[in-house]
Amino acid sequence: MEADSIHLVYLDPPFFTQKTHTLAAKDRQRTFSFADTWASHDEYVLFLRERLQEIKRILHPAGALFFHCDRNASHIIRLLLDELFGADKFRAEIIWHYRRWSNAQKNLLPAHQTIYYYTKSDQFTFNVLRQAYSPATNVDQILQRRKRDTAGKAVYDRDENGNVISNGAKKGVPLSDVWDIPYLNPKAKERTGYPTQKPILLLERIIQIASRENDLVLDPFCGSGTTLVAAALLNRRAIGIDISPDAIDLARQRLRNPIKSESNLLQTGRDAYKNASQDALALLQGLDIVPVQRNKGIDAFLRDDINGAPIPIRVQRPNETIPETAASLYKAAKSKNAPIMFLVALKEGGYFPFGHDLPPEIVVIDGPAILISRFVSQLKENLTV
Repeated sequence: MEADSIHLVYLDPPFFTQKTHTLAAKDRQRTFSFADTWASHDEYVLFLRERLQEIKRILHPAGALFFHCDRNASHIIRLLLDELFGADKFRAEIIWHYRRWSNAQKNLLPAHQTIYYYTKSDQFTFNVLRQAYSPATNVDQILQRRKRDTAGKAVYDRDENGNVISNGAKKGVPLSDVWDIPYLNPKAKERTGYPTQKPILLLERIIQIASRENDLVLDPFCGSGTTLVAAALLNRRAIGIDISPDAIDLARQRLRNPIKSESNLLQTGRDAYKNASQDALALLQGLDIVPVQRNKGIDAFLRDDINGAPIPIRVQRPNETIPETAASLYKAAKSKNAPIMFLVALKEGGYFPFGHDLPPEIVVIDGPAILISRFVSQLKENLTV
């Protein structure tokens, strides 16, 4: 390849996991696999060094490199990149943060990967991307221009009449180096079944930062072709290289019909998924519980369990009868093999669709409204007598 010809390189090489990664395609018709096993760190470094030397040679003077890795060898890779590109060409350590379920282990749950951002020179392409202001940000104050007073302290700038001077419209906060982008879930439209496949949203962000339309992007470990698809969607040219013929076939197939999954999480924010009833949870204060989001039949689980089975709780709603609440709880909890289900009753009466009696798994606990009303009624009766 010609020297100085590539504007952006993204590489997602083996991570030194010392495993063979295997995963079946969506249609279960074929299996993708690649080995990430090495005799030593030295062998791994030699493998990367040879390729990074070539990458530096073909990288455009205004070009950038994004190296994707994780905790297994990030310390080695950072030193190698400093050596080959220069520590002064290091621009950012990007943390890709996500949330994934994992088997229990005696360690902190891994929930991020690292992307090192280097440039070939000090004159490089960089496009400012912005993100939404934090909910805690006082946007009204941001819109006011500031200056330094005689003591060097930042104060609001004012005109000769004492009015605050506007600083102009704000478009958001410049993108930080911590990116909260969801990992591809198994049902995502763009999911191919290729091991270690990354979301298009992640690659789009990288390409938007460090390239312009019609620039040439290279992914020398292209795998399923996510970088190529992202480049095509953003009107960039791209080259992908992989040692696996199956990976190349899959990448070509994806390029013929690019599919990108939209993230509801990014569009609406994590708080949009917090739909547990705060009134119901308030009645459970004092219990050691885990609130449940996005479930109409269960408000919370006790942190305790019975022989490994969960213990769900649901609080009766003002517009529900006890049987209606019980029906919602039973439907949601039965599939989870819950041996006991607690229903907190706020009022009484109604018809239960499973029969005249509640299922034996459901235990009805009187809530404060019932207990207080009953106590007051009994107190009045005693006073009358």
